Amino acid sequence: MSGSPSDDDIEELRKQKMEELQNRAENQGNEQAQEAAQQQADAQKQALLRQHLTDEARKRLNTVKMSKEQFGEQVERQVVALAQSGRIQGKIDDEKMKQLLKELQPEKKSFDIKRR
Repeated sequence: MSGSPSDDDIEELRKQKMEELQNRAENQGNEQAQEAAQQQADAQKQALLRQHLTDEARKRLNTVKMSKEQFGEQVERQVVALAQSGRIQGKIDDEKMKQLLKELQPEKKSFDIKRR
């Protein structure tokens, strides 16, 4: 009697362990697939930016991204959207990049403080 239940218990533990390992393997596979898809999307975005921006404009955009990451990414998305819709003729040079940055820059809130 004592031999049979322990064998069943061991077999049940093996099944549970195998299920855990399979679940871990699936999760790692999903994470790797997502990471690969993200890397591919980034590579496509960078290729599009290289195609439609001059070196000076790319340097300016990188400088903006280093100081204001969210704003720089917003500008990148805008440039990619313009390129994909076909609204960019030629390359965006530094002057056009400055104009685009001014247009997309959020309005600054000013406060007037009056002393009495």
